[in-house]
Parts: sequence; structure tokens; C-alpha cells
Amino acid sequence: MRRYGERPALDGVSFTLAPGSTLVVFGPNGSGKSTLLRVLATLLRPHAGTVRVLGQTLPEGGWAIRGRVGLLGHDPLLYRDLSARENLRFHARLHRVGFERVEALLERVGLALRADDKVHTYSRGMVQRLAVCRAVLHEPELLLLDEPRANLDPAAAELVEALIGADARATRVLTSHDPAGGLAEADLALGLRAGRPVLLAPAADIGPDEIGALYR
Repeated sequence: MRRYGERPALDGVSFTLAPGSTLVVFGPNGSGKSTLLRVLATLLRPHAGTVRVLGQTLPEGGWAIRGRVGLLGHDPLLYRDLSARENLRFHARLHRVGFERVEALLERVGLALRADDKVHTYSRGMVQRLAVCRAVLHEPELLLLDEPRANLDPAAAELVEALIGADARATRVLTSHDPAGGLAEADLALGLRAGRPVLLAPAADIGPDEIGALYR
């Protein structure tokens, strides 16, 4: 359980995700999707219940998994007055990652020619591509992706697909407002409403209409 004041933000959510598989989380705004990702990322402490991530119980074992988790949230977690290259090199030092990985990612997402420009000069789509690079820089075992293709046009989404898509070599938990697309790339689907689970089943057993009912 996780509360905001007296209001439960998550209550009764329970699932097990096999290594290398993908959970997609659906629900209207305020249903607890982002809160769930932040708890799994060790950014929020659960108020009750047991949370285990990568074999560690949270919050006690949070220190042991932070370097093994990549979070792509609504906040890109970038320094706007630094360049793209400076941002990624900062995170590379934190994770003890070589700078060649930074250059390879900038090239992969089409930002190499703008790598020395300050982030505040970037479009929203460019910021999202850079945030993807930050999230996957250290090749995390678990990717937590909050609407990962937001602000990306089809060409930009294609650039990041190998990094965060179904073929990424990581266990994934992602949120989505796209029933058909989210189900197609997931193994397990979770539906939330007002912080409570109303649906949990293999993605292949669920139709887009069932997900759409969450938003009505």
C-alpha cells in the first residue's frame, strides 16, 4: 500500500513478473500507474505490504538495486542547462559506464549532431529521446517506463524502439493509454482504477475493449 495523506494511491496491488517479461499497466489519470513505478524504482516507500524487486525487499534493499533499474518517467531527470553529452557523461560517471556508451547512444537516437547543445534548446521529442538514453545508459535489468513514447513522432519512436521496446534485453514494467499497442508488446496486463487492481491477466487473454472499459 502507498498513501498520499489519508488517500490510498495504491492498495491491494499484487503481481509476480518473470525475468525478461513485460507488464503493461493501464488506467485513467490518477489511478496509481506512476505511483507504482516510483515505488518499484525506490523513489517512494510503501506504507504497508511487501515489495520485492530483483530479489530485494523494499525499502530495506533499495540500495542494492538502484544501479540495476532504469526509470523513464514524466520528469526526464535531465539538467536543462547542461548539454546532452554533459548530462549523459554525468550519469555515466555515477554508474561507472565508459563514455563510448554515451556516444553510441547519442548516435543511436539521432542526437549526435546536437549533443553539445543545452537541453533547454531541445524540442519535447528530443528531450524524450535523451531521457531514454539516460534510462538505458547503464543497461539496467529492469526498465520502468511511464508512457515511454510520449512526445515522439513515428520516426523518433522507431529510433528508440531497440532500446526500450519488446526486444530490449530487460524486464519491463510500462504504462500505456494505447490498449492495442500495449497489449501487443506485453506478457501480462494490469488494470488500475483509483489505486486498486481491477484486472490482472495474461496480455494475450485480454482484448482492447476490456482495457477501454477502464477509462469509461
